[in-house]
Amino acid sequence: MRPTKRLATALMLSLGFAAPVAAAQCGNNAGGFDAWKPAFAKEAAAAGVGQRGLDALANARYASSTIAADRNQKSFNYSLDKFMQVRGADTIVAQGRKRKARNASFYQSLEARYGVPAGVIIAIHGMETAFGGFMGDTSVVSAITTLTYDCRRSDFFAPHAIGALKLVDTGAINGGTKGAKHGELGHTQFLPGNALRYGVDGNGDGRVDFYNQTDALASTANFLRQKGWQPGAGYQEGQTNFNVIKQWNAAGVYQKAIAIMAARIDG
Repeated sequence: MRPTKRLATALMLSLGFAAPVAAAQCGNNAGGFDAWKPAFAKEAAAAGVGQRGLDALANARYASSTIAADRNQKSFNYSLDKFMQVRGADTIVAQGRKRKARNASFYQSLEARYGVPAGVIIAIHGMETAFGGFMGDTSVVSAITTLTYDCRRSDFFAPHAIGALKLVDTGAINGGTKGAKHGELGHTQFLPGNALRYGVDGNGDGRVDFYNQTDALASTANFLRQKGWQPGAGYQEGQTNFNVIKQWNAAGVYQKAIAIMAARIDG
């Protein structure tokens, strides 16, 4: 069942955006995308998007590969064992242990500040992009606006489209920045609305760059803490912080895999 307009408004407000002034007409194929963009531009402008963001929206293209990926997310239907095998859990754990040992002080500093153990951050990093090895090949703006235009889950993606355009305004990304098929960006694949809200400057250079590993991992820890992570509490299924892992990804098999890999990395 598609979310209601009331839920869409709540999502926009929860991310700090104004409620849309009028809903742009969604569609189920590329045919109406160019006509949809000016209508959505009015919503974006009302939500505070500036000229750079509006220009990026105007230049966005319908992302057919994104729609294909959205219709074909088979891996989330696998058993836990199959999912972990397909996603290379043993490799993530082995490499994750090395990364933790090599940068122990960095991960300790994240845990000291946000309360999130290294294993959780490392498992997410490994699962999402193979530790930055592949961060996507699809325009973030085109992908997220295509999903907002598409009728299947437009209400869910609308605040993230606004977020992406605001990130363009701030210079954090541009219209050509590449990310995953669903518009996720950077080392840990933040959805743009979450990137805008939870991003932090981890390396102290005065900007938030999700394609910089330090910023991305600090932002990931901040996201989890802001979502209710309790320092020192357990994060396996049934424990306090497992509910926070659920906030990162809605797929149960993904959540369980992260918790298991994290525990193995943390030893």
